[in-house]
Amino acid sequence: MAAPPLPPPDPQFVLRGAQSAVHALHFCEGAQGQGRPLLLSGSLRGLVHIWSLQTRRVVATLDGHGGQCVTWLQTLPQGPQLLSQGRDLKLCVWDLAEGRNAVVDSVLLESVGFCRGSVLAGGLQRWMLAVPGRGSDEVQILEMPSKTSVCSLKPEAQARPGMPMCLQLWQADSSPRPLLLAGYEDGSVALWDISSRKVCSRVACHTEPVMGLDFDSQEARGVSGSAEKTLAVWSLDEQQALQVRGTHVLTNPGIADVKIRPDRRILATAGWDHRVRVFHWRTMKPLAVLAFHSAIVHCMAFAADGLLATGSGDQRISVWSLYPCT
Repeated sequence: MAAPPLPPPDPQFVLRGAQSAVHALHFCEGAQGQGRPLLLSGSLRGLVHIWSLQTRRVVATLDGHGGQCVTWLQTLPQGPQLLSQGRDLKLCVWDLAEGRNAVVDSVLLESVGFCRGSVLAGGLQRWMLAVPGRGSDEVQILEMPSKTSVCSLKPEAQARPGMPMCLQLWQADSSPRPLLLAGYEDGSVALWDISSRKVCSRVACHTEPVMGLDFDSQEARGVSGSAEKTLAVWSLDEQQALQVRGTHVLTNPGIADVKIRPDRRILATAGWDHRVRVFHWRTMKPLAVLAFHSAIVHCMAFAADGLLATGSGDQRISVWSLYPCT
């Protein structure tokens, strides 16, 4: 007889103290000379908590969004700066150097939708920012920190994809032209060439809004999840045409977030059914179902060393060590 499958692991540890639902997570690598990364979380009450994974306690609390939900967190590679996006129509730039936690700049947003921003690092001081734009179907591209408008990406009138729901800026190693992947309300994913302000290709991946996507630029392969119970895996060919490669039906509908681990070995999905599902990224073989949370899992983040953090409406953050990076 075949041996029964191993039961899913328990979290390595659980962080309590967010005091409201957790909607954003991000690992800050190599911070303050520590061996372990710091973990940043954004809450429904508008607070950003900075957690030490050594003491498993909050080391600082940032309050810059007037009590409105924090939906996205991202650190900049060129220095200890943090971006936080909130439902208060504001994106704050924080200086975290040498223990500081001050807002040094902010960008006023034009859309209060659920769409998180995306960053593409340029030179040492310059970077590109994509955020939802003024029109309900627009994406605004800014050069930062000058806040210079690069362009506004608006679909052609006949396309009617609805609101952008998730964004990912990226740039191929072989090209200087920045590209944007956008998941839309109608379930489609589009690839934009920012320089020409045109859609290179668009593919219908879902019948419900795209809630999360991630892209493996080395393999030119991406994945998206939606309000339905289907994961879509798609690829990008040398002519920059998107093509659906396969779909994977889940037990229950509703994917709030999808993340490919930095080593591109595993994929995790955050479910409305309180579950985190883990897949082998190359084969999409299901590996584990993590059933710890008691409410919607809103967000996830992978650290460079492979740690997975998941944040939920149950106000808890669970930290997992799965299939260690080689």
